[in-house]
Amino acid sequence: MEKPFPHITCGVCSKPYNDPRMLSCLHSFCLQCLHYEIGKSGSQQMFQCPICERNTSIPEGGANVLPQNLHLGFEVEVAGYMSKMVNNSDVACDHCIDGGNGPAVVFCCTCHQFLCKVAYEHHRTDRHLSKHYMVGLDQEGARQLHTTMKPREHYCSQLNHEKNTLNLYCETCSLLVCRVCSTVAHKSHTVKEISTVAKTHQMEITGALEDAKEVVTKLTGAMDENNKIIEQVEISKQTAFVVINQAFEILQQTLEDRKKTLLSELEAISLSKTTALTLQKEQFEKMIGDVGHYTDMASQILQTHTDHEIVALGGLIPTELQATLERVQTISLTPNQHSNITVSVQIDDLIENLSKLGNLFVFYPSPSSSTWTSTSVARVESRYYVKVQSKTSKGEEYPHGGVEVKGEMRSKTNNGAAVYGEMEDHRDGTYTITLTPQTAGPHQLLITMDGQHVQNSPNDLDVRPKRLYRTLCSAKQVIKCKWAYCVAIHDNGGIYVASNDNCIYVFDQAGQLKNTIGSSGSGDGQFSYPSGISIKGDVLYVADSDNNRVQKLTSSGKFLHKFGQHGSGQGQFNFPIAVIIDSRNKLIVSDCSNHRIQIFNENGGWLLTIDGKGSGNHSFQSPWGLALDPQGNIHVAVNGSNTIKVFTKEGVYVRMYGDLYAPIGIAIDDEGYSLVSESRGNCLSIYDPKGIKINTVRNLNNPYGTALDSRDGSVFIANCGAGTVLKYCV
Repeated sequence: MEKPFPHITCGVCSKPYNDPRMLSCLHSFCLQCLHYEIGKSGSQQMFQCPICERNTSIPEGGANVLPQNLHLGFEVEVAGYMSKMVNNSDVACDHCIDGGNGPAVVFCCTCHQFLCKVAYEHHRTDRHLSKHYMVGLDQEGARQLHTTMKPREHYCSQLNHEKNTLNLYCETCSLLVCRVCSTVAHKSHTVKEISTVAKTHQMEITGALEDAKEVVTKLTGAMDENNKIIEQVEISKQTAFVVINQAFEILQQTLEDRKKTLLSELEAISLSKTTALTLQKEQFEKMIGDVGHYTDMASQILQTHTDHEIVALGGLIPTELQATLERVQTISLTPNQHSNITVSVQIDDLIENLSKLGNLFVFYPSPSSSTWTSTSVARVESRYYVKVQSKTSKGEEYPHGGVEVKGEMRSKTNNGAAVYGEMEDHRDGTYTITLTPQTAGPHQLLITMDGQHVQNSPNDLDVRPKRLYRTLCSAKQVIKCKWAYCVAIHDNGGIYVASNDNCIYVFDQAGQLKNTIGSSGSGDGQFSYPSGISIKGDVLYVADSDNNRVQKLTSSGKFLHKFGQHGSGQGQFNFPIAVIIDSRNKLIVSDCSNHRIQIFNENGGWLLTIDGKGSGNHSFQSPWGLALDPQGNIHVAVNGSNTIKVFTKEGVYVRMYGDLYAPIGIAIDDEGYSLVSESRGNCLSIYDPKGIKINTVRNLNNPYGTALDSRDGSVFIANCGAGTVLKYCV
């Protein structure tokens, strides 16, 4: 038989609540029923809710000190009145002592009393009672009762205080008190107006609800992703199933046993993945249910409870809701399985290996094995690039794209302000993440793959202020080096200087000479006018001008390889004066007296020639310094026409810029700013990425080569006429 008012029925005794108390799971029971259940459990510390079976700690003092559910108690009272109003039997008048004036005909929603005709007439004519709200004893009256009746005032239970309302709250004792009690028994305690305390609790509940909404959104998203992976697992399973069947159709019946074994393994892998994902999905559903339970109850409390009722619950609602939300934080919202199931079936040379034919394996990049590279210094409002290489759990490079790779730069000082990167998938297992920091100072760089950190993530990153090229004027360091023609900076900070002494000097950052590479001559590792050098990793390339060749050495000076000879054919040189290396390890050489640029692979194999002969914007004479911009375009310092000309890596002319006086060296930073040394102008000209001059550093003496330190952006100039190398900090 259906209960008439199920929401006010105790889950233990199946009767209307009598002094209902609320547990931490937000289920309520009669106080007497709780005493019975706690006694039956045999524990004075932990009690299992009869409805949800969640364990609840029993507070000191037992069930008596559990929060009163005043609102539920009021609902029970209202339901009792409603039941009397609709049962079609006479109801005694609550106002008359002996009931001699007949049965009740109306109910006063203000006094909470049934009134007979005489009492009703007295209410109607009394100036103090005439404003009370009355309803009839019928279905309509019962319906109005539920929306118009208000809870009774709560009065103090202390002796001689019975007429005092409980309109204050003692935070020290967690009790509702009257004003007299606040000046006596609670005199030194923290006592506040109940409306103030209720407002605080309402704000806490509202805040917890907002947090819950966000968590539910995340959980729902995670569950959707989980469902998607489950579907993809099934697709992968079906794909692998087809591959296996097609392979085994070629074989004789002797292969059937092995076929069944592989299909069984496939099913086991699929079942394992699906089971794990389903269990995780069920965990998400359970969490959503838990959060939903608390949020529903919290929302109902905010909508239906009075200040007294909310305060009577204390901080239970926000505390338990927050505890549930914190439990959500302890679980991973990333699917615990990947969808990929890859099968490998070889049908060649199977005669000797039929019993071991085929293997099923999960092939997917592993975040913990995947790596990333970038510089240790970033600049405010400058693009910062991170290169990510996905790898399998065995450390092998994963050759395909499609993985979700994310980058985040989080400030350690600016309230954790974060910048999120844009990801480019190169579809070959590599990714580029571009971030643009907005504030200077220490940061954390976080790189994730499918929601999990890759190797060495998070990592510390120093973000420095913007480069101040516009105010660059005086050198911070002077390194003495006679006939310094060209300069290059190693990743470890080593300063390599090519000199007319036909050797290369290596200095540390303090300007101390650490090594001398080469000597005069034409043998391996010897030089004759080494006018251009470039270093990448631990490999040094030298444009050996008078020997008409390019030499490849280790960074310590050990000879590795050479290519080129005098001439004008492919791969031949006539005074090669500069060499640079691009991101693909291609070598770009300025073949000065042949008026062309030649491009080679890293071993000296010819690939392309950019011919400067002829007329028009694409032509040039006597090319010297070379540099690459962030887009991979080649910038050529054309000494013969006093300009910088720009070509694509395929040799297509793009543009020109600059009004220079014998440009020799050029360097370009990661934002596209160009720094050009003018040997006869005795200065360094600085251009923005659009080719507009923004500054000129003067008082140099026949400057040649220019280089940038990739670690911090410092500018180095081979100040040839003065026999020095100058360092400028930006």
